[in-house]
Amino acid sequence: MNEGKLNTAILGLNESGQLLLQASEAVDCIKVQAVADKNTNLAEQIAGQYQCVAYDDYRQLIIQNQLDCLLVAAPIHSCDEYVRMAMKKKFNVLKLAPAARDFEEAAEFVKLAEEQDIRFAVGNPSRFAKSYVELRKFLEEGKIEQIFLMTAFCNIGDYIQPGWRTDPKLAGGGVLLQDCYRIIDQVVLSFDIPQQVYSLNTNQAQDKQQRLYLTEDTAIITMKFSDTFIGNFIATRRAGSGPKEEFIKMYGKDIILTVSDTHLTVSDALGRAIKKMKYDDDELACSIELLKSFAGSILSPETNKLCSSGRENLKDMAVIESAYLSARTGFPEEPARILQLASLEVGKMAGD
Repeated sequence: MNEGKLNTAILGLNESGQLLLQASEAVDCIKVQAVADKNTNLAEQIAGQYQCVAYDDYRQLIIQNQLDCLLVAAPIHSCDEYVRMAMKKKFNVLKLAPAARDFEEAAEFVKLAEEQDIRFAVGNPSRFAKSYVELRKFLEEGKIEQIFLMTAFCNIGDYIQPGWRTDPKLAGGGVLLQDCYRIIDQVVLSFDIPQQVYSLNTNQAQDKQQRLYLTEDTAIITMKFSDTFIGNFIATRRAGSGPKEEFIKMYGKDIILTVSDTHLTVSDALGRAIKKMKYDDDELACSIELLKSFAGSILSPETNKLCSSGRENLKDMAVIESAYLSARTGFPEEPARILQLASLEVGKMAGD
């Protein structure tokens, strides 16, 4: 640490990595001293722009620097061993969601971080969107009672997926894990893990055998939270399926609540809008708040609890793992059972 600033590096300069770099410029206590990307020209160009050191070898960045923070935007299949190496060097790590390809890998990262006594967080900027902050406040204050139905929808829109995302070994999963993690995180954060999950998924491969070797591009999840509260989630990233659209909708006693990244609408039982709230958040603003929160948990842990810790995110991973397991078995699965399989104390949160 240098003069109250956290010496930081960014691993992966894809669109998300560049957004983190831009956001870090707005956080006074973060000093980016190095960036890395396997595209040498890109790394050098961005390093020149931000006056830091460029690397095209992730391993060398870890070896040659003593950091307070490592911000990871690269897909985990390209850097998992270097994330472990960073943790063993006592670097605090923020990995943009998803943190891992499956529950087991996520649990291994959590265990290693706790053994090394470092901060390990999963970055989901949507947690800091004002609409979702207002949603959680709405729920905490009991302004919507007797919720009996929740429905969520996520259409990625016309986004060209990198090739590795269709490979189950590299990606771990498709639209649920790689594209809709942030929505699942909001559901779990608001309502905790469902008791049961039943899922169906598919992809555009016409041959049944070929479908087994590609990640899903479309999925439906049905969730049971209690005997009186159920929900579903529809997700797709297939080309030609319409414009980007994401929302969560809750039905309670005489109230319907609809929330997205920028809007929150309260409607009566007939669907007539009572109150509409629009927020001017964008991804950069949410990313700035994400980095402020992460930095605060390192510099002032007594007053700034680690937000979205790796351990907390095991709940999200358990729901996703249950969905994939259900799609294979054809039966409902229990996320709590997945959590119990890990040799970790579920109720304990990192940083407590």
